[in-house]
Amino acid sequence: MKQPAEDLAVALFAELFMAEQLSRARLSKALPKGMELSHFSVLNLLARSQDERSPAQLARSLHVTRGAMTNTLNRLQWAGYVHIRPDWDDARRKFVSISPAGRAARDAALQSIAPVITGLAEKLGTERLRAALPVLRALRAELDREV
Repeated sequence: MKQPAEDLAVALFAELFMAEQLSRARLSKALPKGMELSHFSVLNLLARSQDERSPAQLARSLHVTRGAMTNTLNRLQWAGYVHIRPDWDDARRKFVSISPAGRAARDAALQSIAPVITGLAEKLGTERLRAALPVLRALRAELDREV
């Protein structure tokens, strides 16, 4: 027989998985034509950090494989959204930075998804969101420790 805590954990993760899937679908539809959520995630991370990152660092930060990150970076470089340069000290490594066009694309994407995010937040209410954030942050931190 299942324990009540186990039932609660299963229900929590089922809700998280479904919310993640639905939010990805809704945000993907709101992004500007040609931009994928993975592109926005990389551009957003680079814009917020304001320094160069290696592809491996980006992959770790976004919890994706190096192959997936290489594919995303190739597409972003082709679009002119990122600059990729060799590491002058170690030619095997590369560094990625956001270009002015990439920053503009990220800002445009942020403007296009802001109404979706804001609308959901308004429907749920600030008090409910404020109450949920500590639990979600603690869950994320615990999962991040185990990776």
